[in-house]
Amino acid sequence: MRESLLGKTPSELKEAALKVGLPAFAGKQLASWLYGHRVRSFEEMTNISKVGRERLAEEFDLGLVNYSSCQVSRDGTKKYLFPLGGGDAVEAVMIPDDERKTLCVSSQAGCRMGCKFCMTGRQGFHGDLTASGILSQFIAIDESQELTNAVFMGMGEPLDNYDNVLRVIEVLTSDWGFGWSPKRITLSTIGVLPNLRRFLDETRCHLAVSLHNPFPEERAALMPVQKAWPEEAVIDLLREYDFTGQRRVSFEYTMFAGLNDTKRHADALIRLLKGLECRVNLIRFHKIPDAPFETSPQLVMENFRDRLSNHGITCTIRASRGEDIMAACGMLAGEHRKKSVT
Repeated sequence: MRESLLGKTPSELKEAALKVGLPAFAGKQLASWLYGHRVRSFEEMTNISKVGRERLAEEFDLGLVNYSSCQVSRDGTKKYLFPLGGGDAVEAVMIPDDERKTLCVSSQAGCRMGCKFCMTGRQGFHGDLTASGILSQFIAIDESQELTNAVFMGMGEPLDNYDNVLRVIEVLTSDWGFGWSPKRITLSTIGVLPNLRRFLDETRCHLAVSLHNPFPEERAALMPVQKAWPEEAVIDLLREYDFTGQRRVSFEYTMFAGLNDTKRHADALIRLLKGLECRVNLIRFHKIPDAPFETSPQLVMENFRDRLSNHGITCTIRASRGEDIMAACGMLAGEHRKKSVT
């Protein structure tokens, strides 16, 4: 199998260029084509000789994975399916909002965290995406050059594939890469503690923590990861960092009717987050097949939001996007896997 160029740094691309007999400066040229122009073939690299392009194609693969299908919601949200081979596939979701176009990116095929309300988690774990597999989601979609923001909030747990995710963040935020500000990127995690500290130390990107219940035993029933990395330990770690400036931390809180939406839960959440500069995003649960959960009524969500806000915690109800195409659930990838197996 040929080595992928997508995901390599300029110094690594320099070595690739030298390997096929190109001059050292061709490494910078390759970086410009891959990340600046976001080309989809070696033939487009017109300032590299034809012979050089042929040698590169013989020795290396560009590493780009193209999408196989796309669903479009009535609100403009688009869900792309990327087949990975062996029956596996991942989804990327492009969410338009006025001048913003945000890409929700997958980092793994399936997920090993096993959250009971997550379609992806119920599919099991089928492997980490490489840096090229993650970057393909940015480059292969129709809106590649129009993207303004990214959230690592698609299929998989980003901090369970941290080295590849960090490599992608380096590409996105470097001058030789996409040249994005870290403020344009948010990583969502259930709280993989060893790599969470690395992420906070090694990047300046925003953080979103999937919380969903302030009571440890109740959260464990929804999220088995609570037993390995308790929410109290995650929040204790966050208190070591400054979120009053350029970087922000938010907590994702999916509302389940009768399970985590009572005054008791709101008050426990207020106690848990007291003194931490943060935001809480309340999320409507999108129904998935064979799941016993229902989303909380709108009035219940509003009362929950108002109680947190009245106690000094910034709290919003996130607008649902792409609900008619089930944009956030891994459904397309699950169907792809079933068809491939049968």
